[in-house]
Amino acid sequence: MKSAYNYLKKEISENATIIAAISGGADSMALLHLLLTLKETKAINIICAHVNHNIRKESATEAKMVEKYCKKNKIIFESMTIEEYQGNNFENEARTKRYVFFEQLVHKYNATYLMTAHHADDLIETILMRIVRGSTLKGYAGFEKETEKNNYKIIRPLINVTKDEILKYIEEFDVDYANDESNMSDDFTRNRYRKYVLPFLKKEDANVHEKFFKFSELLIESNRYIEEQSKKEIKKVFKDNVIYIEKFKKNDEVIQDRIINYIMQEKYKNDLTLITDVNKKVLVDLINSEKPNTYVYLPNDLKAIKAYDEITFEGELKKEERYKIKFNDCVKLPNGKKIEMISDNDEKSNFICRLNSKEITMPLYVRSKQDGDVMEVKGLSGRKKIKDIFINEKISIKERERWPVLIDDNDNILWLPGLKKSKYDKSKKENYDIIIKYY
Repeated sequence: MKSAYNYLKKEISENATIIAAISGGADSMALLHLLLTLKETKAINIICAHVNHNIRKESATEAKMVEKYCKKNKIIFESMTIEEYQGNNFENEARTKRYVFFEQLVHKYNATYLMTAHHADDLIETILMRIVRGSTLKGYAGFEKETEKNNYKIIRPLINVTKDEILKYIEEFDVDYANDESNMSDDFTRNRYRKYVLPFLKKEDANVHEKFFKFSELLIESNRYIEEQSKKEIKKVFKDNVIYIEKFKKNDEVIQDRIINYIMQEKYKNDLTLITDVNKKVLVDLINSEKPNTYVYLPNDLKAIKAYDEITFEGELKKEERYKIKFNDCVKLPNGKKIEMISDNDEKSNFICRLNSKEITMPLYVRSKQDGDVMEVKGLSGRKKIKDIFINEKISIKERERWPVLIDDNDNILWLPGLKKSKYDKSKKENYDIIIKYY
């Protein structure tokens, strides 16, 4: 504990306000006592933040014990109770709610530091659990001694202190603490590592925690370097919602993986649980696909659309968003263009259509494409799929979704504006009474 005290004495600035996350267990109460000891030689403000997880019957008693300790030592006591849990993952939900509460206190008191009582044994357990479960380079490192946040810093001053050292400290200074019996239950994964794996490692090497700390630091430094390199490449590869495939492929796989992670985090910042290996592979497979025009669906109706060397993202065009507009005079289309009835024009291009109202069923409509659309193309025999026309004309998947299709009241496709005319189109020499322009 002496090393933790010396670290705090050196690093913590005068008049700093510290939010201390205190559960009431031995680890956090040792941290709180350590901060009180520091306060004897340095002007600091301590705010005790306690969360009642409302899971065990002893929780309320433990909250009162912490509050009583704070009152005795003139420490501001702040608490919250988690009334109910929404999902099945209790630990993740509880952690999220805890840190929301801690951040609120940081802002309320304009705190410089948030401190937690994670210690050396916790670090070993976390690293081993993530190795077995699978994680990222950053994940395998466990947790850092210091983590920079917006306008404050998270510090874990006990990261080099073992559980045995903490218990000796608690006993030496006669610090009250609560003993959570559920910490010994084999029902929880971490407890099994604590009871069976950790004692074996400590028996092999009494200083094993030092080796794990160095291992963690090495991974953190390696990860930091890769992150810096990745950020440089991300700016080149992913801009304005577009992945540039050739630029992406020029990077090593480790950098490619970071770029994919960054993109997925951008797209799912509100629900990071959607970032799975399966979903990342779907995106990587799209990038490496030999098809020039294709797409994949990602969670939350996100569509990744590949068009040659680019991939863009957009929400899926749902049925209710597909358009069908009755056409009388002039229509502004979802793709930003217009279709307009005009009185005369000498053009012969695919941007002009001439029709005879006696050969079609009025009124006319402009709609988006539908699955299975076919048209009888002018000058060709038989029917041709609209999908094939788009492919032949090299129209990207993204553009196809909103490309206008002119139909009559019987859903006959009369014109694919700008691309192809149907058999219903008339030349200047034939009889027609409708002229339409696409621009």
